[in-house]
Amino acid sequence: MQVMYERCAAVDVHKKMVVVCVLIALANGAVEKLIRTFSTMTADLLALDEWLRSQDIEELAMESTGVFWYPVYNLLEEGRHITLVNPQHMKAVPGRKTDIKDSEWLADLLQHGLLKGSFIPPEPIRELRELVRYRKTLVAERATAVNRLQKVLEGANIKLSAVATDILGKSGRAMIEALIGGEQDAEA
Repeated sequence: MQVMYERCAAVDVHKKMVVVCVLIALANGAVEKLIRTFSTMTADLLALDEWLRSQDIEELAMESTGVFWYPVYNLLEEGRHITLVNPQHMKAVPGRKTDIKDSEWLADLLQHGLLKGSFIPPEPIRELRELVRYRKTLVAERATAVNRLQKVLEGANIKLSAVATDILGKSGRAMIEALIGGEQDAEA
């Protein structure tokens, strides 16, 4: 089979460790295989990055395992082309029972150009997505808090929502502060 990438690597990603297989096609047709295991701590991932740079690896493949691939991808993406592979496309192959065999198989497929990668947006778009998702979460949490406050007020027989459109608006807050201050006159 035709070798597409003479120097490539594959990373089998787990929660606490990554197993890396580097394949280097030699002039005589043989393939040199280097395998290492690294922790997923930042210092170890930086050591992995240095090791891959020392091996002149610019093509890399990894399985998208849960959320564990994010930090690995973020630290290794600069100056490399990373193919992120759906693990379901890899599971159908029998006989691979160890992490080392998984990384070797992934590297072999990459070396021959047989992997189809997932779409990963550029870093600025990923950052924007994170911010938008975080904002959405904050808005939902605020709505939950407002609903909880309204329920507590209703449970105390205070019908604030009947007289104020927004119970946390300027007039709604003023009414709540007056109630906390001891005001009992509904007209006030």
